[in-house]
Amino acid sequence: MNLKLQEISTIENKTLQITGSKSETNRLLILQALYPNITIENMSNSDDSNLMQKALDSNEVVIDIHHAGTAMRFLTAFFAVQEGRETVLTGSKRMQERPVKILVEALQQLGCEISYEKEIGYPPIRILGKRPASNKVSLKANVSSQYISALMLVAGSLPEGLVISLEGKVTSVPYINMTLSLLSDVGINGTFENNVITIPNCKEIHDRKVVVESDWSSASYFYSLVALSNDDASVTIGSYKNESYQGDSSLTEIYKHLGVETVFDQNTITLKKMSGSIHRLPEKLDLSNSPDIAQTIAVTCFGLGIECYLTGLHTLKIKETDRLEALKTEIEKLGGNVIITEDTLQLAPASLIKTGVSIATYNDHRMAMAFAPLALRTSLQIEDANVVSKSYPDFWIDLNKLGLKIL
Repeated sequence: MNLKLQEISTIENKTLQITGSKSETNRLLILQALYPNITIENMSNSDDSNLMQKALDSNEVVIDIHHAGTAMRFLTAFFAVQEGRETVLTGSKRMQERPVKILVEALQQLGCEISYEKEIGYPPIRILGKRPASNKVSLKANVSSQYISALMLVAGSLPEGLVISLEGKVTSVPYINMTLSLLSDVGINGTFENNVITIPNCKEIHDRKVVVESDWSSASYFYSLVALSNDDASVTIGSYKNESYQGDSSLTEIYKHLGVETVFDQNTITLKKMSGSIHRLPEKLDLSNSPDIAQTIAVTCFGLGIECYLTGLHTLKIKETDRLEALKTEIEKLGGNVIITEDTLQLAPASLIKTGVSIATYNDHRMAMAFAPLALRTSLQIEDANVVSKSYPDFWIDLNKLGLKIL
Protein backbone atom coordinates (compact mmCIF):
# COMPACT_ATOMS: atom_id res chain seq x y z
CA MET A 1 0.00 0.00 0.00
CA ASN A 2 1.37 3.40 -1.05
CA LEU A 3 0.19 6.53 0.76
CA LYS A 4 0.25 10.12 -0.48
CA LEU A 5 0.82 12.85 2.10
CA GLN A 6 -0.34 16.35 1.20
CA GLU A 7 1.71 19.28 2.42
CA ILE A 8 0.35 21.00 5.55
CA SER A 9 1.77 23.88 7.60
CA THR A 10 1.29 22.61 11.15
CA ILE A 11 -0.19 19.79 13.24
CA GLU A 12 -3.28 19.93 15.46
CA ASN A 13 -2.74 19.86 19.23
CA LYS A 14 -3.90 16.43 20.39
CA THR A 15 -3.22 13.78 23.05
CA LEU A 16 -2.18 10.33 21.85
CA GLN A 17 -1.43 7.02 23.57
CA ILE A 18 1.65 5.30 22.14
CA THR A 19 2.02 1.53 22.23
CA GLY A 20 4.39 -0.08 24.73
CA SER A 21 8.08 -0.33 23.92
CA LYS A 22 8.93 -3.16 21.53
CA SER A 23 12.39 -3.45 23.11
CA GLU A 24 11.01 -3.83 26.63
CA THR A 25 8.15 -6.09 25.57
CA ASN A 26 10.36 -8.55 23.71
CA ARG A 27 12.74 -8.85 26.65
CA LEU A 28 9.88 -9.42 29.06
CA LEU A 29 8.29 -12.06 26.80
CA ILE A 30 11.48 -14.13 27.02
CA LEU A 31 11.54 -13.73 30.80
CA GLN A 32 7.85 -14.64 31.02
CA ALA A 33 8.51 -17.83 29.02
CA LEU A 34 11.22 -18.76 31.54
CA TYR A 35 9.22 -17.61 34.59
CA PRO A 36 5.47 -17.92 33.80
CA ASN A 37 4.32 -16.03 36.92
CA ILE A 38 5.38 -12.72 35.35
CA THR A 39 2.46 -10.55 34.21
CA ILE A 40 3.09 -7.93 31.51
CA GLU A 41 0.91 -4.83 31.02
CA ASN A 42 0.92 -2.26 28.16
CA MET A 43 2.69 -4.68 25.83
CA SER A 44 3.69 -3.55 22.36
CA ASN A 45 1.14 -4.42 19.65
CA SER A 46 3.91 -4.51 17.04
CA ASP A 47 4.41 -7.29 14.50
CA ASP A 48 7.76 -8.09 16.11
CA SER A 49 6.25 -8.64 19.55
CA ASN A 50 3.35 -10.64 18.12
CA LEU A 51 5.83 -12.85 16.25
CA MET A 52 7.87 -13.29 19.41
CA GLN A 53 4.79 -14.37 21.39
CA LYS A 54 3.70 -16.74 18.62
CA ALA A 55 7.15 -18.34 18.47
CA LEU A 56 7.28 -18.84 22.23
CA ASP A 57 3.83 -20.46 22.17
CA SER A 58 4.69 -22.76 19.24
CA ASN A 59 5.47 -26.46 19.47
CA GLU A 60 6.62 -26.64 15.84
CA VAL A 61 10.20 -27.46 14.87
CA VAL A 62 10.42 -24.77 12.16
CA ILE A 63 9.73 -21.24 13.40
CA ASP A 64 9.63 -18.35 10.92
CA ILE A 65 10.11 -14.92 12.48
CA HIS A 66 9.90 -13.04 9.16
CA HIS A 67 11.65 -9.62 9.51
CA ALA A 68 11.87 -9.62 13.34
CA GLY A 69 15.58 -9.21 14.10
CA THR A 70 15.15 -8.93 17.86
CA ALA A 71 13.14 -12.14 17.86
CA MET A 72 15.85 -13.95 15.89
CA ARG A 73 18.56 -13.01 18.41
CA PHE A 74 16.55 -13.53 21.60
CA LEU A 75 14.95 -16.79 20.44
CA THR A 76 18.32 -18.21 19.36
CA ALA A 77 19.53 -18.01 22.96
CA PHE A 78 16.18 -19.09 24.39
CA PHE A 79 15.84 -22.28 22.33
CA ALA A 80 19.55 -23.09 22.75
CA VAL A 81 19.00 -23.69 26.49
CA GLN A 82 15.66 -25.55 26.22
CA GLU A 83 16.91 -29.06 27.00
CA GLY A 84 15.72 -31.68 24.49
CA ARG A 85 14.01 -29.16 22.17
CA GLU A 86 14.93 -29.10 18.47
CA THR A 87 14.22 -25.85 16.63
CA VAL A 88 14.96 -24.46 13.20
CA LEU A 89 14.84 -20.64 13.28
CA THR A 90 14.33 -18.97 9.91
CA GLY A 91 13.04 -15.69 8.54
CA SER A 92 12.59 -13.49 5.49
CA LYS A 93 15.12 -13.15 2.67
CA ARG A 94 16.56 -10.06 4.37
CA MET A 95 16.69 -11.89 7.73
CA GLN A 96 18.76 -14.59 6.07
CA GLU A 97 21.26 -11.86 5.12
CA ARG A 98 21.59 -10.52 8.68
CA PRO A 99 24.50 -12.00 10.65
CA VAL A 100 23.99 -14.18 13.71
CA LYS A 101 27.44 -15.79 13.86
CA ILE A 102 28.71 -13.81 16.88
CA LEU A 103 25.78 -14.95 19.02
CA VAL A 104 25.97 -18.53 17.76
CA GLU A 105 29.68 -18.70 18.57
CA ALA A 106 29.06 -17.29 22.05
CA LEU A 107 26.43 -19.97 22.70
CA GLN A 108 28.75 -22.63 21.31
CA GLN A 109 31.36 -21.47 23.85
CA LEU A 110 28.84 -22.46 26.50
CA GLY A 111 28.43 -25.91 24.93
CA CYS A 112 25.19 -25.26 23.02
CA GLU A 113 24.57 -27.14 19.75
CA ILE A 114 23.73 -24.87 16.81
CA SER A 115 24.37 -25.45 13.11
CA TYR A 116 23.66 -23.54 9.90
CA GLU A 117 21.10 -24.79 7.39
CA LYS A 118 22.44 -22.68 4.50
CA GLU A 119 25.22 -20.07 4.62
CA ILE A 120 27.60 -20.15 7.58
CA GLY A 121 27.01 -17.20 9.90
CA TYR A 122 23.42 -16.53 8.83
CA PRO A 123 19.91 -17.91 9.43
CA PRO A 124 18.29 -20.34 9.10
CA ILE A 125 19.90 -22.15 12.02
CA ARG A 126 19.18 -25.55 13.61
CA ILE A 127 19.27 -25.59 17.40
CA LEU A 128 19.44 -28.70 19.59
CA GLY A 129 18.53 -27.42 23.05
CA LYS A 130 20.70 -28.57 25.92
CA ARG A 131 21.97 -27.60 29.34
CA PRO A 132 25.11 -25.46 28.84
CA ALA A 133 28.38 -27.01 30.05
CA SER A 134 29.96 -23.67 31.03
CA ASN A 135 28.84 -20.47 32.75
CA LYS A 136 31.45 -18.18 31.22
CA VAL A 137 31.47 -16.59 27.78
CA SER A 138 33.32 -13.75 26.06
CA LEU A 139 32.52 -11.70 22.96
CA LYS A 140 33.49 -8.42 21.36
CA ALA A 141 31.96 -5.40 23.03
CA ASN A 142 31.19 -3.39 19.88
CA VAL A 143 28.64 -5.87 18.50
CA SER A 144 24.88 -5.40 18.48
CA SER A 145 23.61 -5.17 22.05
CA GLN A 146 20.90 -7.67 21.11
CA TYR A 147 23.52 -10.46 21.10
CA ILE A 148 24.53 -9.51 24.62
CA SER A 149 20.95 -9.06 25.86
CA ALA A 150 19.98 -12.44 24.39
CA LEU A 151 22.57 -14.11 26.63
CA MET A 152 21.60 -12.00 29.65
CA LEU A 153 17.91 -12.88 29.38
CA VAL A 154 18.46 -16.64 29.61
CA ALA A 155 21.32 -16.39 32.13
CA GLY A 156 19.18 -16.62 35.25
CA SER A 157 17.70 -19.93 34.11
CA LEU A 158 21.15 -21.55 33.82
CA PRO A 159 22.31 -23.74 36.74
CA GLU A 160 25.24 -21.46 37.62
CA GLY A 161 24.02 -18.26 36.04
CA LEU A 162 26.33 -16.59 33.53
CA VAL A 163 29.43 -14.38 33.41
CA ILE A 164 29.75 -12.41 30.15
CA SER A 165 33.12 -10.75 29.44
CA LEU A 166 33.02 -7.97 26.83
CA GLU A 167 36.22 -7.25 24.90
CA GLY A 168 36.88 -3.64 23.87
CA LYS A 169 34.66 -0.55 23.95
CA VAL A 170 31.01 -1.32 24.65
CA THR A 171 28.41 0.18 22.29
CA SER A 172 24.65 0.54 22.91
CA VAL A 173 25.18 0.57 26.68
CA PRO A 174 21.58 1.78 27.37
CA TYR A 175 20.17 -1.42 25.86
CA ILE A 176 22.37 -3.54 28.12
CA ASN A 177 21.28 -1.43 31.10
CA MET A 178 17.65 -1.81 30.00
CA THR A 179 18.02 -5.58 30.11
CA LEU A 180 19.66 -5.38 33.56
CA SER A 181 16.86 -3.15 34.84
CA LEU A 182 14.11 -5.44 33.55
CA LEU A 183 15.88 -8.45 35.09
CA SER A 184 15.94 -6.53 38.38
CA ASP A 185 12.24 -5.70 38.02
CA VAL A 186 11.42 -9.42 38.04
CA GLY A 187 13.84 -10.23 40.87
CA ILE A 188 17.11 -11.17 39.10
CA ASN A 189 19.84 -8.80 40.27
CA GLY A 190 22.78 -8.83 37.88
CA THR A 191 25.81 -6.53 37.71
CA PHE A 192 27.74 -4.79 34.93
CA GLU A 193 31.21 -3.69 36.04
CA ASN A 194 34.53 -3.31 34.19
CA ASN A 195 33.11 -4.84 30.98
CA VAL A 196 31.90 -7.92 32.86
CA ILE A 197 28.21 -8.76 33.18
CA THR A 198 27.33 -11.23 35.94
CA ILE A 199 23.83 -12.72 36.16
CA PRO A 200 23.15 -15.15 39.05
CA ASN A 201 21.08 -18.31 38.83
CA CYS A 202 17.40 -17.78 39.68
CA LYS A 203 15.34 -20.96 39.98
CA GLU A 204 12.05 -19.17 40.58
CA ILE A 205 10.61 -15.74 41.20
CA HIS A 206 7.62 -14.46 43.12
CA ASP A 207 4.57 -13.23 41.21
CA ARG A 208 5.53 -10.02 39.42
CA LYS A 209 3.61 -7.46 37.36
CA VAL A 210 5.67 -5.30 35.01
CA VAL A 211 4.21 -2.30 33.17
CA VAL A 212 5.92 -1.58 29.85
CA GLU A 213 6.78 2.07 29.21
CA SER A 214 5.66 3.43 25.85
CA ASP A 215 8.19 3.38 23.04
CA TRP A 216 10.60 6.33 22.81
CA SER A 217 11.64 5.36 19.28
CA SER A 218 8.00 5.85 18.27
CA ALA A 219 7.96 9.20 20.10
CA SER A 220 10.79 10.42 17.85
CA TYR A 221 8.42 10.92 14.90
CA PHE A 222 6.30 13.32 16.96
CA TYR A 223 9.39 15.27 17.95
CA SER A 224 10.09 15.61 14.24
CA LEU A 225 6.52 16.71 13.49
CA VAL A 226 6.66 19.42 16.16
CA ALA A 227 10.11 20.58 15.01
CA LEU A 228 8.85 21.00 11.44
CA SER A 229 5.54 22.68 12.42
CA ASN A 230 4.61 26.29 13.02
CA ASP A 231 5.54 28.06 16.26
CA ASP A 232 2.45 27.16 18.32
CA ALA A 233 2.56 23.41 17.64
CA SER A 234 2.41 20.88 20.45
CA VAL A 235 1.38 17.27 20.99
CA THR A 236 0.93 15.23 24.18
CA ILE A 237 1.82 11.53 24.21
CA GLY A 238 1.81 8.79 26.84
CA SER A 239 2.80 6.73 28.70
CA TYR A 240 6.32 7.93 29.50
CA LYS A 241 8.47 8.43 32.56
CA ASN A 242 11.29 10.86 33.29
CA GLU A 243 13.78 8.14 34.26
CA SER A 244 13.45 5.75 31.34
CA TYR A 245 15.23 2.46 30.65
CA GLN A 246 15.27 3.33 26.96
CA GLY A 247 18.32 4.98 25.41
CA ASP A 248 16.14 6.77 22.87
CA SER A 249 14.83 8.98 25.69
CA SER A 250 17.90 11.11 24.78
CA LEU A 251 15.43 12.70 22.36
CA THR A 252 14.48 15.14 25.11
CA GLU A 253 17.94 16.72 25.01
CA ILE A 254 18.72 16.27 21.30
CA TYR A 255 15.52 17.97 20.11
CA LYS A 256 16.11 21.02 22.29
CA HIS A 257 18.70 21.86 19.61
CA LEU A 258 15.95 21.47 17.00
CA GLY A 259 13.44 23.70 18.77
CA VAL A 260 11.34 21.22 20.77
CA GLU A 261 10.79 21.39 24.53
CA THR A 262 9.67 18.31 26.51
CA VAL A 263 7.33 18.79 29.48
CA PHE A 264 6.75 15.79 31.77
CA ASP A 265 3.41 15.55 33.61
CA GLN A 266 2.71 12.32 35.50
CA ASN A 267 2.78 9.63 32.78
CA THR A 268 2.66 11.90 29.71
CA ILE A 269 5.05 14.16 27.84
CA THR A 270 4.03 17.28 25.95
CA LEU A 271 6.25 18.30 23.05
CA LYS A 272 6.17 22.04 22.46
CA LYS A 273 7.66 24.13 19.67
CA MET A 274 10.10 26.66 21.14
CA SER A 275 9.42 29.86 19.20
CA GLY A 276 12.40 31.81 17.98
CA SER A 277 14.93 29.09 18.77
CA ILE A 278 18.03 28.62 16.62
CA HIS A 279 18.17 25.19 15.04
CA ARG A 280 21.69 23.79 15.31
CA LEU A 281 22.90 20.37 16.45
CA PRO A 282 26.31 19.86 18.11
CA GLU A 283 29.13 19.71 15.55
CA LYS A 284 29.18 15.91 15.84
CA LEU A 285 26.29 14.01 17.41
CA ASP A 286 27.24 10.53 18.67
CA LEU A 287 24.25 8.17 18.42
CA SER A 288 26.06 4.95 19.34
CA ASN A 289 23.74 4.64 22.36
CA SER A 290 20.56 5.38 20.36
CA PRO A 291 21.06 4.47 16.68
CA ASP A 292 17.35 3.84 16.05
CA ILE A 293 16.61 7.58 16.08
CA ALA A 294 19.28 8.46 13.50
CA GLN A 295 16.87 8.33 10.56
CA THR A 296 14.39 10.62 12.32
CA ILE A 297 17.06 13.17 13.22
CA ALA A 298 18.57 13.21 9.73
CA VAL A 299 15.17 13.79 8.11
CA THR A 300 14.25 16.49 10.64
CA CYS A 301 17.48 18.35 9.89
CA PHE A 302 16.86 18.02 6.16
CA GLY A 303 13.35 19.45 6.60
CA LEU A 304 14.69 22.35 8.69
CA GLY A 305 17.37 23.09 6.08
CA ILE A 306 20.26 22.61 8.49
CA GLU A 307 23.35 20.43 8.44
CA CYS A 308 24.06 17.47 10.69
CA TYR A 309 26.96 15.12 11.31
CA LEU A 310 25.88 11.88 12.99
CA THR A 311 28.34 9.28 14.27
CA GLY A 312 28.14 5.89 16.02
CA LEU A 313 25.97 4.41 13.28
CA HIS A 314 27.83 1.19 12.39
CA THR A 315 24.96 -1.08 13.52
CA LEU A 316 22.56 0.55 11.02
CA LYS A 317 24.10 -1.36 8.13
CA ILE A 318 22.73 -4.71 9.41
CA LYS A 319 19.18 -3.62 10.20
CA GLU A 320 16.05 -4.31 8.09
CA THR A 321 18.02 -2.63 5.31
CA ASP A 322 21.35 -0.83 5.14
CA ARG A 323 19.84 2.27 6.72
CA LEU A 324 22.75 4.55 5.85
CA GLU A 325 22.56 3.76 2.14
CA ALA A 326 18.77 4.01 2.23
CA LEU A 327 18.86 7.43 3.92
CA LYS A 328 21.37 8.74 1.41
CA THR A 329 19.33 7.51 -1.57
CA GLU A 330 15.97 8.86 -0.40
CA ILE A 331 17.20 12.24 0.93
CA GLU A 332 19.07 12.85 -2.33
CA LYS A 333 15.88 12.07 -4.29
CA LEU A 334 14.34 14.98 -2.36
CA GLY A 335 17.22 17.31 -3.27
CA GLY A 336 19.58 16.79 -0.35
CA ASN A 337 23.28 15.97 -0.28
CA VAL A 338 24.46 13.16 2.02
CA ILE A 339 27.89 11.64 2.61
CA ILE A 340 28.10 8.33 4.48
CA THR A 341 30.85 6.07 5.79
CA GLU A 342 30.60 2.78 7.68
CA ASP A 343 29.86 4.74 10.86
CA THR A 344 28.76 8.28 9.97
CA LEU A 345 26.23 10.36 8.07
CA GLN A 346 26.89 13.96 7.02
CA LEU A 347 24.02 16.06 5.68
CA ALA A 348 24.54 19.41 3.96
CA PRO A 349 21.83 22.10 4.15
CA ALA A 350 19.34 22.02 1.27
CA SER A 351 17.80 25.22 -0.08
CA LEU A 352 14.95 23.43 -1.86
CA ILE A 353 12.94 20.28 -1.11
CA LYS A 354 11.50 18.58 -4.18
CA THR A 355 7.77 17.89 -4.22
CA GLY A 356 5.83 14.76 -5.12
CA VAL A 357 8.78 12.42 -4.53
CA SER A 358 8.02 8.74 -3.84
CA ILE A 359 9.98 7.44 -0.84
CA ALA A 360 11.07 3.79 -0.95
CA THR A 361 10.94 2.07 2.45
CA TYR A 362 13.06 -1.07 1.84
CA ASN A 363 10.90 -3.28 4.12
CA ASP A 364 12.01 -0.95 6.94
CA HIS A 365 9.37 0.50 9.26
CA ARG A 366 11.66 3.32 10.36
CA MET A 367 12.17 4.57 6.81
CA ALA A 368 8.41 5.04 6.40
CA MET A 369 7.92 6.76 9.75
CA ALA A 370 11.05 8.94 9.61
CA PHE A 371 10.11 10.51 6.26
CA ALA A 372 6.39 11.04 7.01
CA PRO A 373 6.93 14.32 8.97
CA LEU A 374 8.29 15.93 5.79
CA ALA A 375 4.64 16.46 4.87
CA LEU A 376 5.11 19.68 6.85
CA ARG A 377 7.52 20.85 4.17
CA THR A 378 6.37 19.17 0.94
CA SER A 379 3.93 16.67 -0.53
CA LEU A 380 5.33 13.17 -0.88
CA GLN A 381 4.43 9.50 -1.25
CA ILE A 382 5.41 6.69 1.11
CA GLU A 383 5.77 3.31 -0.59
CA ASP A 384 4.73 0.09 1.20
CA ALA A 385 3.31 2.19 4.04
CA ASN A 386 1.97 -0.86 5.89
CA VAL A 387 5.55 -1.71 6.87
CA VAL A 388 5.01 0.45 9.99
CA SER A 389 3.14 -2.48 11.58
CA LYS A 390 6.52 -3.99 12.46
CA SER A 391 6.76 -1.62 15.43
CA TYR A 392 3.83 0.87 15.37
CA PRO A 393 0.66 -0.44 13.67
CA ASP A 394 -1.41 2.67 14.56
CA PHE A 395 1.10 5.16 13.14
CA TRP A 396 -0.96 6.41 10.19
CA ILE A 397 -4.13 6.55 12.31
CA ASP A 398 -2.34 8.73 14.87
CA LEU A 399 -0.90 11.01 12.17
CA ASN A 400 -4.39 11.45 10.76
CA LYS A 401 -5.60 12.54 14.22
CA LEU A 402 -2.96 15.28 14.14
CA GLY A 403 -4.38 16.62 10.88
CA LEU A 404 -2.05 15.10 8.32
CA LYS A 405 -3.83 14.67 5.00
CA ILE A 406 -3.23 11.05 4.01
CA LEU A 407 -4.58 9.78 0.68
